Formats: sequence, structure tokens, C-alpha cells
Amino acid sequence: MTLDTSPDDARTSLASVSAIDFQCVDGTTVDSDRRSTLERHASNGGAVLVALGPNDREASELAGSRVIADLPRTEWFVTLSDVPEAARLEREVPITSPLRLLEPIADDVRTVATTSVHFRHSPTITVRRIGDGVVVGAGVGDLDALLGHPTLGVFLGRLLRAGDPVRTGTLGIGVVGYGPFGGMGYLHGLAATETDGLALVAAADNSPDRIVAARDDFPDLSSHDSATSLAADDAVDIAIIATPPAYHAEIALELLRAGKHVVVEKPMCLKTADADALIATAAANDRIISVHQSRRWDRDWLALRSTADSGAIGEVFNIETFVGGFEHPCRAWHSEESISGGAIYDWGSHHVDWIIQLYGSAPARVLCSTHTRVWHDTTNVDQLSLWMQWPDGREATFRQSDVAAVRRPKFYVQGTAGTLEGHYAPISSVAVVPGRGFVDETSHHAEAPVDLTVATYETGRGISETTVAPAPHPGWGFHRNLADHLLLGEPLAVRPEQSRDVVAVLEAGHASGAAGGLVIEL
Repeated sequence: MTLDTSPDDARTSLASVSAIDFQCVDGTTVDSDRRSTLERHASNGGAVLVALGPNDREASELAGSRVIADLPRTEWFVTLSDVPEAARLEREVPITSPLRLLEPIADDVRTVATTSVHFRHSPTITVRRIGDGVVVGAGVGDLDALLGHPTLGVFLGRLLRAGDPVRTGTLGIGVVGYGPFGGMGYLHGLAATETDGLALVAAADNSPDRIVAARDDFPDLSSHDSATSLAADDAVDIAIIATPPAYHAEIALELLRAGKHVVVEKPMCLKTADADALIATAAANDRIISVHQSRRWDRDWLALRSTADSGAIGEVFNIETFVGGFEHPCRAWHSEESISGGAIYDWGSHHVDWIIQLYGSAPARVLCSTHTRVWHDTTNVDQLSLWMQWPDGREATFRQSDVAAVRRPKFYVQGTAGTLEGHYAPISSVAVVPGRGFVDETSHHAEAPVDLTVATYETGRGISETTVAPAPHPGWGFHRNLADHLLLGEPLAVRPEQSRDVVAVLEAGHASGAAGGLVIEL
């Protein structure tokens, strides 16, 4: 069996072995000739995965482990051992499968995962080196479940990469544009602190007060008053640019040329030509460039993506998303077109990325209509509707408004078998605080993950509705992937070409709105 996974799909659990051709024994009995062939494959630097079965002596000799208990299909909890391949993975995860408990029968066998049965841990996954290669023995009987598991699949992929060393070092992160307390600088510092393999080592800001705040937040970092100064800091491996969008391209180019890996806050930049220059400069300097598309890890988006990918609503042909309300726009740079790029570059950076991810490619044409009806103290428009169409007729619309007294659904997705919808759920909290009395606080409406209603049609029954809850919290998904990519060579979740497509749509949408709703071909 050869498993081929595409590096374009960062959600594939075995993306870490996308370029590896490995031999798989899926529970069938191994004879002596087959065993010899597999041993030669491993000796020559290959990888072998053996789903061990009871009384299969040749397979047991190959893997160096034998089955000591054959248990039924149910939910089992697999615990990863403290090994380098388990870096940044959940250490205990459930899987539904038949289970075979293993026992090593060779001295060169390493136990890398166990399962607790009757309060006793027994080996579940073992590894044996043969020559330059590796043989992985699996006691999880359902190989499809194992290979497709979001944690165990990645873990298995790392184990099978026999010739690739697992790096365990720490990458230094420097933030350019640390910002105010609780802003993006603090977020990236917190993520780096809580992600194995990353560490916040530096911050740059042209405001002395914000540098003081950065040192209060993270006392051990070094401070800089400019991106140029930070570019000369040898402790910085990865520079994260958190300045306003108008400055992204210029600063990113400087840091790439200085030999830093670069992450840019969304949007990547304001012009497609700048995106192309960034990608080319990163390649020329053997560095990576990525964009902090943090909302790919939003819990409701993960649930939507999983539901759509499962085929539950059929083939998706229309996507509508919305953000906004009726309130005065923020009075910071986000509402100033010369700095932000325009209203479409703010939330549009997330929503267009979502839409392109769901459809798998950028649209062929866009049209954007805009209104400035109420708020005249900002240069951003009050409302915009960005319509996108694909060559096969599929379409999508992103709407953003500061004059919508009744909010549209956050998500409205139509497929050939049903429809998915999710409504915003603002969170308010009230308390009586000593010395202050009654205090009520309302969080931004877009922060709370929403439940999804999935309505499907069935002949003879009509419409049935189910509720899909948000996915489990993924933690610091972006930063974990960044470390996995740079330390382990695993695929980058947010590839620069994808962010370039988002910029192309936003740039065309902004131009279309300025031209009164002109259709623009991409």
C-alpha cells in the first residue's frame, strides 16, 4: 500500500509524510518471502507499517512485537510516549477501533504509544530500526481510522519518516509592531510561550511606551525601535509583522532579505504585485513567508469545514458570510483607507480566505457594491457586498456592514443536498463588583463560536434538521504548524500562494467598489 497525501491539504493528518512511499501490511498474514522483501525495503532506508494480528509470527518478527491481547472495537485512549515525534501533539487521544495490545520481543524495539486497559498501560505502537529504515508496529486494528486520525495520523507519519531527523530546538520569534496591551504582539508572545519549539525573544515598536509594555509582558525579550534594528538581531529566526497593512510589504521584504522567516498579519499586503514580490523574495532567500490567518482555527469554521467536506449537504454551490452591526466604526487606523487599505481588507481577509478554502480555488470574477450613508468621519465605506463567481457557476458573497441593525447569518452555505446556517451569538456578562456596583460587559459579536444548523432533504421525509456544535478548541493551531513546518518539515498550513489569491480578490473588490460595482475578471 502506498499512501499519497497532498501537501496542498494542511488538514490531512498524514500530510507530514506526503512525499514518503511506505509499505503497509494491513493485517494479512505475512509469509517468509514477504517478510524478507519488507526487511530489505527497510534496510535500504524505507518505511514499513505493520498492523499486527494475533498468531502472525512472521509479522511479529518483522516488527519486533507480538500481540498479547485481541480486544473488540470500541473507544480506546491512546497515550503518546515522551518522544521527539510527539512534539506539539495531544498526549492522550481517543480512537474507535479494534485494539491489539503488544509486547516487544526484540531489544531494539521502542514503545512510542500505550493504551490503558484495566488501569494498566500496554504498548499500542512500537518502532524498530532496521538498517537505515524503520518498521512501525500498530496495535490499532482499524488502519483507516489510524491513518486518518488528526493526532495519531500525524504521529505515525513522523515515525515513518525514517531518514529525516526530528529537530527539537527552539526558534526565536520577534514581533514588529508590538502594539497596545492585549493586542497582536501580546497574542503572538503568549502563543510562542505556550508552543513547544517557539520562544518570543524580541519586539520592535516605534512607541517607547509600547516597548515598556512588551517588557512588562515578557521580561526576557530584547527591544528594538525599528524593523531594521530587529532584522540585525541574530536571536530572531521568525519575524512576525503586526503593523498596519499599508506597511506590510515593505517591512516583510526587508526582513526576508535579512534572512528571517516572515509571518505577516492579515492581509498579506494590499497589492497582488507586492504579494508576488514577497513570494519571490522568500524563495530567493530560502526563507518562508506565511500569513497569520488565525480564523482558519475558529471552532465554528472547523465544524463548518468538516460538515461540508463530509458531503452532508452535497456539493456546495453558494456561500454567504457576514460580519457587522449598526454602530460607529472604530476610530483607529482600521477605518482609514490610506493605512488599512479600505474596509474590504479588514474582515474580508478572513472571510475571503474561508470561502477560497471551502471552494479550493480563487474565483474567476468579482463585483463589489459599496455604501457610505451614515458615518462620514471615516474614509472606509459603511457597507460593502463582495460577490464572487467561479468558472463553473458556483458563487459566494461576503458582506460587511456598520449600518445593519439586524445581523445577517454569519454563515449561510447551500449544497445540492441541504443547507447550513450559523447565527452570531454575542456574549454578555453581568456582575456586581465591590466599589463599582453593577457592571455589564459585552464581547465583540464575532468572537463567540456559533452552533450550526444543518438542514437536509430526503425523498419521502422532506427536511430534517440537526445541530452541529463548534469543534473542540484547537489551541495555538497556526503557531504549532509553524513550528512543525520549520522543525519537522511538515507542510505549511497557510501557504503564501493562498494568501496571494486572497489579496488578488480584495484588491479587485476594492477597485470594483470604487468604480461603482464594475465586474472585474481575475
